[in-house]
Amino acid sequence: MHPTKRRDIILKAVQEEGKVEINEMSDELKVSAMTIRRDLVQLEEDGKLIRTHGGAVLPKPLITETPFSTKQSRQTEQKKLIAKKTLPLIKAGHTIILDSGTTTLELARLLVTRDDITVITNDIKIAAELSDSQLKVFVTGGELQNNIGALYGPQTHQFLKNIHVDMFFLGAHALDLKAGITSPTFEKSLMKQLMIEAAEATWLVADSSKFEQKAFSKVCDFDHLSGFITDENVSDEVKEQLFHYINII
Repeated sequence: MHPTKRRDIILKAVQEEGKVEINEMSDELKVSAMTIRRDLVQLEEDGKLIRTHGGAVLPKPLITETPFSTKQSRQTEQKKLIAKKTLPLIKAGHTIILDSGTTTLELARLLVTRDDITVITNDIKIAAELSDSQLKVFVTGGELQNNIGALYGPQTHQFLKNIHVDMFFLGAHALDLKAGITSPTFEKSLMKQLMIEAAEATWLVADSSKFEQKAFSKVCDFDHLSGFITDENVSDEVKEQLFHYINII
């Protein structure tokens, strides 16, 4: 079979199924796995697919910032369960940073009954959630990002550069094994990087829908994290690769 025809068959398969496996295509087309790998390399260079461990998937567009009202209605149960699993990590006397986002907001809702920690956040909705608690709460200050509720800008940067905390709970816009944790803007990535630098430990809290997504600006690689708390829908393949770098709950 001519390579062009073989690659057309592979591309059609990935378009119909969303992904292909090297071994399956090798058996179907009666060629070696190495031949299929070369085909996938060429198709990736042509921008028609993205290679993964053991196969390939369709390329996905970069994700953009999502309004709070939209994010709040997505993966709600997963976010609540992630927050419950996160809670035992926070010990009496800890000072923590809660990143802006709906998963960290669920964690804040569980912290309302506590009175033994200090919380720092750049999210006005998290701050409002904690306003009637007995916790010591610091808000970073800065310019408000409309429709999102996050604070940003030079004032926020200066605040973060002058603090040191026990733990940072990092929210994520997009996760990818190769690209790492990414964010829609340079500004968002810088904010998260400053929070990582301020913390003794950083735990990523994100549901499985964020995987195989890429956004514009890189925050960090997975090996910069202390751990990752997610839902059970993360694939075994992803878990296996991440176990080399971080703890996974």
